[in-house]
Amino acid sequence: MNRTAPFLFLVAFTFIAGLSIAALRHSEYGVPLWPGSVQPVWQVEARIEYSANGGSTKASLTLPPEQNGFRVIGESGASSGFGFNLERSEQRQATWSKREANGEQQLYYKLDLVADNNTRFPGDPPGQLRTRNFNEPYATAVEQVLNSIVPLTADAESLALQVVAAMNTQPLSQNMSLLLDQFPRAQLMADLVNNAGVNARTVQVLVLEDRRRRQSLSDYVQVWSENDWVLFDTINGLVSKDQPLLLWQTETPAVLEVVGGRNSRVTFSMLTQTRSSLGLAQQNDDNFRFSLHNLPIAEQGMFKLIMMLPIGALVVVFLRLIVGMSTSGTFMPILIALAFLQTELLPGVASLLLVVAIGLLIRSLLSALNLLLVARIATLVVVVIGIISFVSVLSYELGLIGGLTITFFPMIILAWTIERMSILWEEEGPKQVLVQGGGSLIVAILAYLVMDVDAIRYWAFNFPEVHLCVLAVIMLLGRYTGYRLLELKRFSTFNDLEPLPAQNDRQV
Repeated sequence: MNRTAPFLFLVAFTFIAGLSIAALRHSEYGVPLWPGSVQPVWQVEARIEYSANGGSTKASLTLPPEQNGFRVIGESGASSGFGFNLERSEQRQATWSKREANGEQQLYYKLDLVADNNTRFPGDPPGQLRTRNFNEPYATAVEQVLNSIVPLTADAESLALQVVAAMNTQPLSQNMSLLLDQFPRAQLMADLVNNAGVNARTVQVLVLEDRRRRQSLSDYVQVWSENDWVLFDTINGLVSKDQPLLLWQTETPAVLEVVGGRNSRVTFSMLTQTRSSLGLAQQNDDNFRFSLHNLPIAEQGMFKLIMMLPIGALVVVFLRLIVGMSTSGTFMPILIALAFLQTELLPGVASLLLVVAIGLLIRSLLSALNLLLVARIATLVVVVIGIISFVSVLSYELGLIGGLTITFFPMIILAWTIERMSILWEEEGPKQVLVQGGGSLIVAILAYLVMDVDAIRYWAFNFPEVHLCVLAVIMLLGRYTGYRLLELKRFSTFNDLEPLPAQNDRQV
């Protein structure tokens, strides 16, 4: 049995699982794939005005239902001295009430919507087909109009389109002209479609347009087709899904009902703005209940650094196993790279070289004391802390604020690095110290450059499942047994050797 097959299956499964979970987080929870992604948000304000009669009063505003292409992220009501309540029944309503009110009243309802094409809701199925009985001569006109239209249709949408065409073709037929003079266009279209055996209803729609004020609702018609409601304009026919239209109210109840008042009306103002897609996704607490985003702010900041460790580990594995670079310590460069993320690259490199150089000098003086390893390392830790404290104070006094970031370096790791380099100097000479020390610094810098990419830092924290993909790549690199790239030069001399002459077969 091939022993490589189970390993490759594990690697492929881990990689695909990471990608699948990340794709699910993006599609279902709305977490954007790229940092800085923004989405348009519509702010709609309904303004109710009426004159109160002097006693108790109550105003009810019908609210828009759930609909495709929009996701509600916030709603609120504002009024002076009125009680406010949102009734979440089958037909949502906002209700204002007051025990005593007199004179002109103004009530406000604000709705925040995200234009999201991934938001889908099943259409509420229509009830029993409601046909309308017309009186003469309108009944005859309706019958003749339908007799001329129905044979030209094949389904609900084509029927509605033919009705729209008949209502707008110039010159109008005598029958259609008679009907339009008597009935509103939207109601007439819905009645014609219903009398033809297809469910239709009139609806009121808010046409969204940036920075418009004092707008009113427009009458449209919805036709039931293929298990969903399809929107039609009585002038232009089928409404494109790309048009910014907000369905506000179906046939019943009325948009605004006022008790204890008169001369009521409602107008709408709207404004569009862009907001962070990630911030909008985080507003849904259910999606982020088991997420790093639900941690306290301080812990989130810590995890933003922790989540970069697998990325640094991947860089170290690639540079050591594939490129063949030598480092002082296996994963010491990762911790140095994390420190670079907080100190910036050039100040970080300068601070690191300064501490290591002073530490090596002091370590050479400690050799004469013949201390045991544990005591020697502990001494180096104290020395490193002293060096860092001295450099920080000196930088502050000189006005070099960048020098204060030296405290981000891991002190224990620096002490061990100084000890290892000192031993290496004694055993193998300064050349190996430069090779391993320089290799560690180069690997740390390369890891920092990868970890400092905005997209990688964003994915590492907001899509933690991508670390499964990183894990799969690390395991795959761990099975590499070929030449390192830096070793190719050592074996290039074999290419200069002349091939051995071919030997003739010996005859027996």
